[in-house]
Amino acid sequence: MFTLNANEAKTNFGKMLLKVQSEPIEIKKNGNPVAVIVSSEEYNRFEELKMELVRSRFENIDEDDLMDGNDFLDELDSGKYD
Repeated sequence: MFTLNANEAKTNFGKMLLKVQSEPIEIKKNGNPVAVIVSSEEYNRFEELKMELVRSRFENIDEDDLMDGNDFLDELDSGKYD
């Protein structure tokens, strides 16, 4: 993975945008990693993989086991699950 410090990323933003199309870029501040920049294509692949994982985990779920998220949060707030 290509690495830049925060100042290099700031002063070479245009070059960074070109570079990120071929590989992720790690940004460091004071020598510590603070961010990883990825292309929008790579980000979309990550999101697709996450959705595939979610779908695979809930493939065989019974519809009776589902409930509205807001209702569930309201029940949590009410202390029902304490």
